[in-house]
Amino acid sequence: MHPDELVAAARREHEGGASDSEIGRRLGVARTTVRDWRLGRWREDRHRRRDVDCPTCGEAPLAAEPYAVLLGYYLGDGCVSQQRRTVSLRVACDASLPGIVEDVATVVAQVRPRARVFRVSAPGTTVVHVNWRHWPCLFPQHGPGRKHERPIVLEAWQREAVEAHPAAFLRGLFHSDGSRSANWTSRRLRDGTVRRYDYPRWQFVNASADIRGLCCWALDLVEVPWRQSAHRTISVSTRAGVARLDALIGLKS
Repeated sequence: MHPDELVAAARREHEGGASDSEIGRRLGVARTTVRDWRLGRWREDRHRRRDVDCPTCGEAPLAAEPYAVLLGYYLGDGCVSQQRRTVSLRVACDASLPGIVEDVATVVAQVRPRARVFRVSAPGTTVVHVNWRHWPCLFPQHGPGRKHERPIVLEAWQREAVEAHPAAFLRGLFHSDGSRSANWTSRRLRDGTVRRYDYPRWQFVNASADIRGLCCWALDLVEVPWRQSAHRTISVSTRAGVARLDALIGLKS
């Protein structure tokens, strides 16, 4: 796939009277490629592939449940970046949790069938990496800079996917930027003795207020009580809430 700017430059030179061979030599592409651009075959082929491939700008169906999971992973530890000829989706995973690595790879393949999924190892991290030029269509929240430095607002069709599958969305969020840990508190009884209480809790930590708000919204959808326990932290601490969240998203593995 050649950049739009290169195709436009070839067409301008053709309008100026240059031959396909001359244009090809100057731009570093084959003469037959310039001919196809001149005849409009590139545009027709691009539109055909757009309609087949992309659920948002084309006609392909959206796998809503795996997409909701992947959206959570993307908002937690993912990024979309423009490459020279394509676009990359990368989700950074804790290398000590191979179950999450496999989960990300599985939902990516369900959202983008026949995708070639790469796993790139780094110290303590495994990055699940997939190239596809339509990732910006599926994740319109992408942009320059860090997520907490720009607004993160879901499109209407994304909200519909999350509303239909809130547990899937929460799985992606908590399995990327969440943790389940043991906590304790103490209470002084009337006789002066101190009793210690141990309990599990889930916490979701993210610098973006918008993303934390989406997490709270999804927790409300599944009726899991939560509280903001710190500036960047959403906690699920009640016994019933932790048990329900365990059942909905599973433990990190």
